[in-house]
Amino acid sequence: MNRSSKAKYALYVLGILILTLGISFTIQSELGTSPFDALLVGLSINVGLTVGSWEIIIALILICCNSLLKRQRPEVLGLLTAFITGICIDMWLFLLHNLITPELWFGKLVCFGIGLNVIGLGTAIYLHTNFAPIPIDRLTLIIQELTRTNILFSRTFIYLAFLIIAMIFNGPIGVGTLLTVCLGGIILNFFMTFTKRILTNSSTSPDYDTDKNHSI
Repeated sequence: MNRSSKAKYALYVLGILILTLGISFTIQSELGTSPFDALLVGLSINVGLTVGSWEIIIALILICCNSLLKRQRPEVLGLLTAFITGICIDMWLFLLHNLITPELWFGKLVCFGIGLNVIGLGTAIYLHTNFAPIPIDRLTLIIQELTRTNILFSRTFIYLAFLIIAMIFNGPIGVGTLLTVCLGGIILNFFMTFTKRILTNSSTSPDYDTDKNHSI
């Protein structure tokens, strides 16, 4: 394994760790999570299993959907990313369960705000490596490509779709969910541009940043 490959996989793991930390912050804020995470939490509470376990199950379903939309073979590696993500979510929730429990509304808002931005940063970092995106993030890129729009539109569209499903399963929907729908796409769009500029200029980027589908 050459140096650029090691750097690529290091960024990949770092991005997922940052992403799942942000997800855990939003869950701990108790203000409501992203529609997708609200669905995972709702399924965990009402059906059973952990939040991370449902991440993997839903990812398998989305891999099949993405395959149909792209008319190509399923991206099995996406399941690997979902598996790692699911484990990291459960890990962070376990570590933060008693450490971060804001009670005042201001503390909850700060906790949520940190989480929302950390999610955008982590997602942008690991997507930059162009290695096995989480199926929902691959779906975001597919919709962006099919509609010939940008990350902002495709992300917001997906959030609205999962918001409806999360409501059916009584997920933790609140003001934070509304903020995610309104701001999540904007934040991800910002960090995609930011990380592309920073990482492309670094010495580790040129060998693997060749997929223009990840550009804004």
